[in-house]
Amino acid sequence: MFPKNMELKSSTRTFSCKEIAGVSDAVKQVINIIKKVSLSDASVLITGESGTGKELVAKAIHNNSYRSKEPMVVINCGAIPGELLESELFGHEKGSFTGAHRSRVGRFELADKGTLFLDEIGDMSPDLQVKLLRALQERKIEKVGGITTTNIDVRILSATNKDLAASIAQGTFREDLFYRLNVIPLKVPPLRERIDDLLVLIDHFQEKIVQRMYGYSKKIFSNEAITILRNYNWPGNIRELENLVERLSVMVETDTVMPPDLPDYIESHNNSLSMESVSVSSVFQNGIGFNEAVEEYQKSLILYALEQTHWVKARAADLLKMNRTTLVEKIKKMNIEQEQEFPFS
Repeated sequence: MFPKNMELKSSTRTFSCKEIAGVSDAVKQVINIIKKVSLSDASVLITGESGTGKELVAKAIHNNSYRSKEPMVVINCGAIPGELLESELFGHEKGSFTGAHRSRVGRFELADKGTLFLDEIGDMSPDLQVKLLRALQERKIEKVGGITTTNIDVRILSATNKDLAASIAQGTFREDLFYRLNVIPLKVPPLRERIDDLLVLIDHFQEKIVQRMYGYSKKIFSNEAITILRNYNWPGNIRELENLVERLSVMVETDTVMPPDLPDYIESHNNSLSMESVSVSSVFQNGIGFNEAVEEYQKSLILYALEQTHWVKARAADLLKMNRTTLVEKIKKMNIEQEQEFPFS
């Protein structure tokens, strides 16, 4: 598992995980797994919703490993078109395709002796999955348009917010690649499942603002504001909270954050929860027909999902487990309109 003489050296390594703030049992469990896997060279598949901090977890694993002196190279598999991703990973030779005016080194070579973090691995095309699997098995890569192979020494960390088991069942993700990546699974919990970390995270983000913003003093959050924030569902998770703290640091002029300082969609969250569905009794009491009740219930669900995702339709569709095009059609049919602009959209 370890390179020669590395196991002895690793026993004296100081473990640090300061970028992952939290005191909840859920976070303690994540940190404990990070500590264990950092001492190995095994592949780790990090799963969790968007905004939960999967890349921070990957960086913590790398920074506490014996590879920490070498680079950690990050590539978002979902942000690069499929036809370009192969070149990004493996590099290419001059003239191998239109626009390849010179040869290029890929991310695998850049990460040699270090760590390669494959973010959003669930978005990789099946064809490229085959080539990635071959590279991992043989520990060799071949540039696009090349005829020679290059040996690689890279630790693979990957992450996804998708259900890869479902993707395997649908035939969009290779089962053999899944087992190659998922040697050690690590699930990062959403903020709503670690809400006891709320105050610690707010302080952590304010401390980062203090370090970069001259003259900024940390703000106090009133008990009423904290109660509202604790009851909020946080669909954007840690990233959404960090954005909110950033906004409040700029917009709130007093030393204390009060409920009126919070965005309306957060402050009204409790009210929206009570309105999210049509009660069965009201259907009969008000003489509402079945079709009308179903339509009202659908409209209620869609509005709630849109509010939770700040009217980002793709994210709302994911929350509702439906296609984005289907959601857009229903929004048009039901004449659902956004009444106000939300931050962080």
